[in-house]
Amino acid sequence: MKSDKGSTAKKSQPKTQALPAAKKAPHAPVPSVPQPEEKKKPVRLADILKSKNEKNYSELITHEAKPKLKNILVAQPQPEGIKSPYFDLEIKYKVKFQFTPFVTVEGVPGKEFRKQRITLNDYSGIIFTSRNAIDHFFRICEELRVKMSQETKYFCTSEAIALYLQKYTQYRKRKVFFSDTNSNKELRGLLLKHRETTRCLYIGPEVRSKDEITSFMTEQNIPYAEAVMYKTVPSDLKKIDFSKFDMMILFSPSAVHSLYQSYPGFKQGNTKIAVYGKTTADAVLDAGLKFHLMAPLEGAPSIIAGVENYLKVSNK
Repeated sequence: MKSDKGSTAKKSQPKTQALPAAKKAPHAPVPSVPQPEEKKKPVRLADILKSKNEKNYSELITHEAKPKLKNILVAQPQPEGIKSPYFDLEIKYKVKFQFTPFVTVEGVPGKEFRKQRITLNDYSGIIFTSRNAIDHFFRICEELRVKMSQETKYFCTSEAIALYLQKYTQYRKRKVFFSDTNSNKELRGLLLKHRETTRCLYIGPEVRSKDEITSFMTEQNIPYAEAVMYKTVPSDLKKIDFSKFDMMILFSPSAVHSLYQSYPGFKQGNTKIAVYGKTTADAVLDAGLKFHLMAPLEGAPSIIAGVENYLKVSNK
């Protein structure tokens, strides 16, 4: 019989099994070419000491005509005794200074200080930015019957503050450090130099987290704590006729606060303002006021030097 077309059964072909892939011989490791080490630029001390976003305060001084000054209001107590650089300026430039403290200082009682849980002898370095800080530090020591070690280091913002230590302790040059130029920048350098061996205690009237010195210590990992040992209380300034003064000299942000506490609508007008310190300058600017001289700056290491530079022009 004939078979139908296409009906012929196809013989099944045996399936061929795939051979396993041959394993590739491992490549020999390519030796790494040593890369030249990237040279790190040495960190300059000047760069470390420069505060972040540091202002150029010389550029913030208001430069206006300098009419003759007759009466200057100083936001501090009257100097003790008959010798003072202010009195010398009075005679030399025929100007009158009136001294009126814009704030009064009240000590924090030892019992209240204990609540801060600070053991004074745990700190090998004490930082002073004013004579008030020195007075109240040693007052607290006496109240708590604490005797500081003879190895304690004292860091001060100026030589005048450093010398004031002699009132309470033996002045040992190897343990007292201060800025020759009355600048916080130099003090920052001293703190950096002793960072590895010193734990610092910063004495102040209030916790100052935005303070230039404490901000620097935080950035540079310098171990420190803040101790509040006194308070500043605004004085009543309502009896002062500010229009009588050609200039007023302010020494702290607290003085600016006190001014506006007594005169909330204070207008500067033609009154010149002299400021001591960057925080005071910032407080003046924040209040919408202008300042016409500042210390410490180059050429004016102290407020006396700054005022005399101004008087040399205005009262020549």
